[in-house]
Amino acid sequence: MKKSALVLLSAATVVIAAVTRQFRRDDTAARARLDAVPRRVIDTDIGTLEYAEVGDGEPVLAVHGIFGGCDAGLLSFGDLVPHRRVIAPSRFGYLGSSLPEAATPAMQADAVVDLLDALGIAQVDIVAFSAGSTSALQVALRHPDRISHLVVLSGDWPGAFSKAPRPAEKLAYQSDLVMWLATKLAGPALLRLVAGIPKGFPLTQQDRAQVRELIESIFPVRERSTGTIFDAYTGNPDVDTYPLETITVPTLIVHSRDDTLASFAPAESAAQRIPHARLLAHDSGGHLQLGRVDETQDAVRAFLSQPR
Repeated sequence: MKKSALVLLSAATVVIAAVTRQFRRDDTAARARLDAVPRRVIDTDIGTLEYAEVGDGEPVLAVHGIFGGCDAGLLSFGDLVPHRRVIAPSRFGYLGSSLPEAATPAMQADAVVDLLDALGIAQVDIVAFSAGSTSALQVALRHPDRISHLVVLSGDWPGAFSKAPRPAEKLAYQSDLVMWLATKLAGPALLRLVAGIPKGFPLTQQDRAQVRELIESIFPVRERSTGTIFDAYTGNPDVDTYPLETITVPTLIVHSRDDTLASFAPAESAAQRIPHARLLAHDSGGHLQLGRVDETQDAVRAFLSQPR
């Protein structure tokens, strides 16, 4: 073997070893973060349901988005509803929650009610983000007496353009190493994709930190892959069939006009279809509503404080 080839082989070996060490460090840190979450599991008629909770006061149910879990629910909504008892279930196929055969968001809604029964909660506020909106809407449709208020942030709505992942993406969702490499190689494009913001959106240091925290929170991905694939192929499209006009629960919709992951027009239409729904439309901020935290917090807290 020529000397130049040996040099390249040696360099490649060093790089692979370094990458492997970094992946193992990050994977260990991700699993340690997950282990630190006080997770509990209950058995329902539909299957095993995991949840976590923090805080005291009036209960609020935090419904996570895609690539999430109960840990993501606590991360996303803890600051949004302070001084409240935040209960975050892991939806079907995420972390410790099973995915029943022929699962639907309606079944997920029934499982949520089983959780409320197990916790002795008669009625609760629900705050749902992104892909978590389908099961939250099903609770409103199927069990309106169990909800005081419904808040949907950057939600999936009828008519929204969404496509199922390609086979290669589906495989990637099941591999921590592949997804980890993708987050390392994609660079700034990944920040725009995860944040759901248009190209050229000015990201502050705080915005970047928020997006990176969200990216880190999807790991470990293997334990979330079943739920992620369920959302992409079944949960998200299911919303197109929902009779929004029959929802009687007080509803607040918060959505950014420049959201590139869940377009604004369907959210605006949903606010018109749901009786007496309120719409907070941000001019910018993308899917994560970057730079709009204070405005969103004030609106959500004021809405939840009003009697039903």
